[in-house]
Amino acid sequence: MSEAIREVLDWLESRPDVQSLRAAVCDLNGIMRGKRIPVDQAVKALEGKLRMPFSVCGVDVWGEDIVGNKLVFSTGDADGICQWTGRGILPMEWTAHPTALIPLWLTDESGAPFLGDPRQVLARILDRYKALDLTPVVATELEFYLVDPKPERPRGPVSPVTGRRLDSDAALSIDEIDDFEGFLHDVYAACRAQDIPVDSAIAENGVGQFEINLNHVDDALRAADDAILFKRTVKGIARKHGFIASFMAKPYGKRSGSGLHVHFSLIDKDGNNVFDDGTARGSDILRHAVGGQLAAMAESTLVFAPHFNSFRRLRPNSHAPTAVAWGYENRMVAIRIPGGPASARRIEHRVAGADANPYLVLAAILGAALIGIEKKLNPGEPATTDVYERDLPKLPPDWASAIASFESGNLVAEIFPDALRGWLVACKRQELETFALRVNNFEFETYLEAV
Repeated sequence: MSEAIREVLDWLESRPDVQSLRAAVCDLNGIMRGKRIPVDQAVKALEGKLRMPFSVCGVDVWGEDIVGNKLVFSTGDADGICQWTGRGILPMEWTAHPTALIPLWLTDESGAPFLGDPRQVLARILDRYKALDLTPVVATELEFYLVDPKPERPRGPVSPVTGRRLDSDAALSIDEIDDFEGFLHDVYAACRAQDIPVDSAIAENGVGQFEINLNHVDDALRAADDAILFKRTVKGIARKHGFIASFMAKPYGKRSGSGLHVHFSLIDKDGNNVFDDGTARGSDILRHAVGGQLAAMAESTLVFAPHFNSFRRLRPNSHAPTAVAWGYENRMVAIRIPGGPASARRIEHRVAGADANPYLVLAAILGAALIGIEKKLNPGEPATTDVYERDLPKLPPDWASAIASFESGNLVAEIFPDALRGWLVACKRQELETFALRVNNFEFETYLEAV
């Protein structure tokens, strides 16, 4: 028995109040799916003796099988092998009874990675960096809304301090941070227990909107794990405090959207930041990485904006990008090069919504950067003005266009394995069709008697 497994079992022995565990993998939509198991089956999960259908990674957002999925009906819905990712035990104190999560990923019977598993896809990209003696250093910023769970449609939460409902934007409001200190304190405590490297928190632009940053780590798989676990933690703590935490890209049509911004740099085998050339401009490698990300951006928009609601966020004059553009210290562009010391030179990728799957987002960003570095792609001149009014290449304007662009893209074919690409396209087409069949109340109000 390995030392890592022994540490998990020691923790469980110290916590007799934990009577059950969650063993789960991450699906295409960034949703954890798995089993509730008794504590005495922990060793089974940790030693790779649990099995789940391969198809669990490829269900749609409602948990329905994808029509025509070859991994379901034509192959008998075969099981994959659930391997422990090696992440230590992840306590969850916000459930009715304390429990803990064992994070897993899928392989086939031979132990080969299952490339329909989003985590395995990111690992494959990182293997390519390792072959070049480069290591991505990654940090994420996640925005979310707290909403009142009682109304049918989202409304601002009621302040636990004043008893008044939030009804206006409060960018960087310290008072709003103070009002929700109980919630934020519990989020930070839960993150510490799970070794999620939380940094600063701010009140964002929207009603009840917050942003919490995660510190950079030199393991992109861990950074994606942290983002997935952070979202689960925030949702769980919000329920404990009587709120809903929503990572929807745009829960309010006229207020700020919620993003998943990714910062990354690259270090060589000696620990040097290869984006740093001692100047504010950054190295040629940085510019080539930007060139690759711009070249693949339209094709990979489906990864950054994977849902019907996602495209409500990607609107002009909304602080969310719509053009394929980059610049220095410019928050209106898709790729921003922040200022600061040259030693910290990095890229900020600003396209993804908070609703996106962090594993696929990092695979798309790092995979495109790698293409740019290998092919020495030129990003063109940086934008220095408002890009919304300029005639620049645009991101796909809607969900259907993004699906088509991802399906036909040549560069995303170099980043994502065929199995995952086909699955994601089929999944999103099924979800799109489901939305197309639903007639909403506003349509009735507008058209029922008027036309």
